[in-house]
Amino acid sequence: MDSPTASLDEADASRRHPFGEPPGGWRGALYKVVFESDTRAGVLFDKVLVALIVTSLLVVIADSVESLQKQWSGTFTALEWGFTLLFSLEYVIRLLCVRKPLRYATSFFGIVDLIAVLPTYLALLFPEIHALIDVRVLRLLRVFRIFKLTAYVAEYQALGSALLASSRKIMVFLSVVIMIVIVMGSIMYVVEGPANGYTSIPVAIYWAITTMTTVGFGDITPKTELGRFIASIMMLLGWGTLAVPTGIVTTEMTLRRYRQEVAGN
Repeated sequence: MDSPTASLDEADASRRHPFGEPPGGWRGALYKVVFESDTRAGVLFDKVLVALIVTSLLVVIADSVESLQKQWSGTFTALEWGFTLLFSLEYVIRLLCVRKPLRYATSFFGIVDLIAVLPTYLALLFPEIHALIDVRVLRLLRVFRIFKLTAYVAEYQALGSALLASSRKIMVFLSVVIMIVIVMGSIMYVVEGPANGYTSIPVAIYWAITTMTTVGFGDITPKTELGRFIASIMMLLGWGTLAVPTGIVTTEMTLRRYRQEVAGN
């Protein structure tokens, strides 16, 4: 029977190395550079990669501006291919230097890494794809590279962990919000009616959502006194929809930091 200490050690190793223990030889050396940020080479690798991600995003954004695209089309294409080849090399290296490449490939960051290079290759291998898919969709896929940044900032990871730990509470809260907008939207459909723009319950629910989130586009507004009173209540409830999930996540982050400090002492 394994001792509790051995189980804890295995759990800690699994947390630190989710894709298996680092292999030996050249793969182990690559692993330290690519996956570990506590070495000089690892820190430099992360900084270079972050700079590449940010620059590639700026190129994608600039390429969507028609005047810039016409003037710098060739430059943007060359840069995009450069980024694609570099990110492809990074993806292959990550697969080579882990013991469980399939686990990495199917992980969140593995999928993000694949999406980061997929659009350019799709456009090359299937030129007719532009006739089937709007070029904006390909640009959108390239913008997903921004999620690669979350792997290199500890605060992003802390926020993600807090959101995951609070997911049940947040889902319960969101279900209550959904019930409120359905009920209030249905009431407004009865109170205001089609004559005032509330032509159906779905339209009234749309109004309830925009009002409760304090967006208020103004395309549909209550005309009766009772309708305005209900709208006022919805606006006040809207503040709660912002405050409650923020409080849930903040509390979880505070608890996690406290546990880490206690464990450190």
